[in-house]
Amino acid sequence: MGHLLLTGATGLLGRYLMRDIMEKGIPLAVLVRPSRRKSPAIRIEAAMRAWEERLGRKLPRPVVLEGDISLPDFGLSPEQIMWTAENCDAMLHNAASLSFVTTGRDAEPWKSNVGGTQNAIEFCRQAGIRKFFHVSTAYVAGTRMGHVYENELDVGQEFGNCYEESKVAAEKLVREAKHFDSTTFFRPGIIIGDSVTGMTTTYHNFYVAVGLAKSLADHKTVRDETGLAVANEVHFNMNGNERKHLVPVDWVSAVMAHVIDQPQHYGKTYHLTPSVPITMRLIRDVLEAEVGFYGVEFYGAGDRRADSSENEEVFFQHMEVYNSYWRDDPQYDTTNTRTAAPHLPCPIVDRTLLRHLTRVAIENKFSWKDPVVEELPVAAKV
Repeated sequence: MGHLLLTGATGLLGRYLMRDIMEKGIPLAVLVRPSRRKSPAIRIEAAMRAWEERLGRKLPRPVVLEGDISLPDFGLSPEQIMWTAENCDAMLHNAASLSFVTTGRDAEPWKSNVGGTQNAIEFCRQAGIRKFFHVSTAYVAGTRMGHVYENELDVGQEFGNCYEESKVAAEKLVREAKHFDSTTFFRPGIIIGDSVTGMTTTYHNFYVAVGLAKSLADHKTVRDETGLAVANEVHFNMNGNERKHLVPVDWVSAVMAHVIDQPQHYGKTYHLTPSVPITMRLIRDVLEAEVGFYGVEFYGAGDRRADSSENEEVFFQHMEVYNSYWRDDPQYDTTNTRTAAPHLPCPIVDRTLLRHLTRVAIENKFSWKDPVVEELPVAAKV
């Protein structure tokens, strides 16, 4: 296998994919945007040094290409385009916008999720890259209920937000492309931190709820004799039984790397979801236990109460962007995933793991810092 070209390498899942793919001996090239303060090469080196500190061993380095998925040809130089055409025979398109709100089809998430995917498809066509791996989401199912199969995409479902709709549009673009020998799709659930270490570099969705609960509990003046904050004026417009499919990032990456390393598994769609989802009631219980409050109640799915409390209003305002994700999930079929990777069962996401993830996030103050890189080693940079 030639080099695999990876987009989205600096995100949480991308960091794990870099480690896991290179540890399988697959040569890797990564497309990375510069940040305001750091070059792509510095960003990747910092991420790899963070891995080496945690693992206690040296790791290989990918080839670094400075580019942007929102630009034609990714904005690469002619020399970089030539190198890619000569050395890369597969792409793993992982970069995406997680925005749940939009101002229009020219803005996020459409710009990255649809426009960026279109640019990736066209880049592969011109570079002669004929194997394409695409990271989608289990939530392309939208508001469907019941059983959702891996070979289904657009069945006329409605969507909870523009992110879900944009990911369906992106999958369609890839499936309609005629110049690939194989197209493989990965659809993870809601990605959370590492199932062992609790590590995460991003704090979306579940972690937003943790952060808000921590902030409200810390600033609440009414506490009982045990020191716990009393939150019995807070009521959620759910019934508490809503199922959510949370998946540890280390497992998602391990399954993806295994499939990529085994050509017999190409050309399929993989739901990367747990066999047993957790409930919103369990999330509530975990937050109460780890943040230090009690008394939050559910009053059934539907509209918010007109007489909601101040704290309730604050929570809802900050969580509004994620409201569409608190609904009940369907049941995701995982036949392809279990067939391809029977040796990699999804870690059980239960009370113990969620409490661990919550503690780690609070201890790290909902932030992540890579090692400081002042000098680059002699590295493969095109």
